[in-house]
Amino acid sequence: MESRRPRSLLLFLLIVLVVWFGNLEYRKLVRPDEGRYAEIPREMVVSGDWTTPRLNDLKYFEKPALQYWATAVSYTVFGEHNWSARLWPALTGLFGILAVWLTGARLFGKNAGFLGAAALSGSLLYVVLSHVLSLDMGVCFFLNLAVFAFALSRRADISTSSERNWLWLAWIGLGLAVLSKGLIGLVLPGAALVLYSLVQRDFAFWLRMRWLSGLGLLLLVTVPWFVAVSLKNPEFFHFFFIHEHFERFLTKVHGRYQPAWYFIPVLLVGFMPWVTLFLAECWNIVRTPGRGRGEFRADRFLLIWAVVIFGFFSASHSKLISYIIPLFPAGAILVGRAIDRTSGRKLRWHMLPVVLFGLIYVGAALWVPNLESIRNDNPDVPAYQPWLIGAAVILTGSAIAGFILFQRERKTFATMVVAIGGLVCAQLTLSGHETQRESMSAWDIVQKVKPYMDDSLPFYSVNTYDQTLQPYLKRTTTMVQYKDELDFGIQQEPEKFIPDVPSFVKRWEADKQAFALLPPDTFNQLQAQGVPMEVLAKDSRRVIVRKPQP
Repeated sequence: MESRRPRSLLLFLLIVLVVWFGNLEYRKLVRPDEGRYAEIPREMVVSGDWTTPRLNDLKYFEKPALQYWATAVSYTVFGEHNWSARLWPALTGLFGILAVWLTGARLFGKNAGFLGAAALSGSLLYVVLSHVLSLDMGVCFFLNLAVFAFALSRRADISTSSERNWLWLAWIGLGLAVLSKGLIGLVLPGAALVLYSLVQRDFAFWLRMRWLSGLGLLLLVTVPWFVAVSLKNPEFFHFFFIHEHFERFLTKVHGRYQPAWYFIPVLLVGFMPWVTLFLAECWNIVRTPGRGRGEFRADRFLLIWAVVIFGFFSASHSKLISYIIPLFPAGAILVGRAIDRTSGRKLRWHMLPVVLFGLIYVGAALWVPNLESIRNDNPDVPAYQPWLIGAAVILTGSAIAGFILFQRERKTFATMVVAIGGLVCAQLTLSGHETQRESMSAWDIVQKVKPYMDDSLPFYSVNTYDQTLQPYLKRTTTMVQYKDELDFGIQQEPEKFIPDVPSFVKRWEADKQAFALLPPDTFNQLQAQGVPMEVLAKDSRRVIVRKPQP
């Protein structure tokens, strides 16, 4: 086994930490998710109500409150910034890497644990979702905390007290997963345990789950908020548990329907640069004969956990790229074990698909900006091109270096080099997206109108909704005609909504002073009707106006 040089290891960890946190502030918040999940905690801090989540001052019950609280605490301690809004996904992503290190080391050996953690730190989709403000990385961490803690409780050499403590941690992880994104925090780990029992014919562990104390911990974590929000908002229970869980999974109500094979390319690209090694290790696990009945197979359990995640969301009628991210940490542990026990000469061939992908990436970066449809919708796409080319070149170069190093049996160093290549590639791709800021964020237009703002005056959002407007304005707006994701909140508090543009015009004419955000076509229609409006700022997607001063 190759020995690790302490200086190389420390340098690798330093690079990972610097690159991991280095661009959290650089990019402005983009719509829709980043604006939404930055605004809800902001309104919590302003209102002092940490029980009822609100988006644009309307009740918003699509997700539980844990991440909202975490971001609200971040705002309270550090102030409202791009980086403090993104701090929770970045931290939980990093904690996920540490969990892979600890779990892999205890299950398969210290070297395997480190190699798995290194692999995860350079997995493209995992890095991206750790630096985008959404709820996915938080629930990913807590789901895997529960699954890993259970796996560690099943080690043959573990003491009774240690088994108890790991199981208690698993129950707490389940509770925090539920409080992050709902019932999938119970459904997915439960399905993995059932499937593992059936595949391995191992049912004994069900009697050792610490049901009484474990359920007590689970309820202690989850029940207080669910009870408090339900007492304060009787409509919460049906919307959250029925609409957001069963209808989301079984129907196309959210308009996110994709074919059953949707996640295959997501996995193939998202788990670069380790995807072929992961798939090969999965096949090795499947064809390896099982041990004696009742003996825990950690590798098969992790594989089954990954299969459950992939299969569950593939069967769902609601699909987003981020949904399968919880399988990546378990996959990384298996990759770490594979690297540790496989010769470098065999591992080197797994770098060739990465080189091919990098070359395709370069070609796509050169070709895509030439498509007229893309250039018309996003005229700044050519500015993104150098970032994409640089990201692709770094990934390709790291894979070539990895090929050479694996051939020389320098497996640990090769893994670190390839991991850094994946990490930098993902971060450059994200950072380069800042070139599209004007079309994806309200930051620029808000800077133009801030000198005119008066928070005591009405501000209307007419026939449009830009989720990044409110966080940068640091105030809410009155919706006009447009509902979309705010429909449920509008139903609960219709007095905060103006149902159509003619009603808005009457309100506007009655106001002494007011502001409004409009899409260009609506602005042109109202201007043609003679509605008094003074343009403060505009771009290709938005116009901000105020009522002319008397």
